[in-house]
Amino acid sequence: MGKFTFRKHERLCSQRTIGEMFSGGESFLAYPLKVVFLKTALTPEAPVQAAFSVSKRSFKRAVKRNLLKRRMREAFRLNKPDFAAKLSEKDVQVAVMFIYIAREELGYSDIEKGMAAALKKLGQKL
Repeated sequence: MGKFTFRKHERLCSQRTIGEMFSGGESFLAYPLKVVFLKTALTPEAPVQAAFSVSKRSFKRAVKRNLLKRRMREAFRLNKPDFAAKLSEKDVQVAVMFIYIAREELGYSDIEKGMAAALKKLGQKL
């Protein structure tokens, strides 16, 4: 069992990688999330790098957007160790972006269920 952390080297910050992900990556839906991912070579200590996004069109106030991103990050952090173990078994590295697509603010439990389903589906697609 891995650590339940989400450190700087696990965050997807590279504009080039994000651009490549949206131009040549794959995507799927796991309500309330849209997942865009790309198999790529990352730093050796991070099998997965993740980014999180909430639309300004749907949520005008930054406070709501930040709350939803915090909930997504927390759900990812708690489900990451099993997912990272699957990736290291397959010897794959992946960059992934989670986009919140629901029009209303959902509770943490709904977001966590969606995140667990998204990571399970992503593990099967790789």
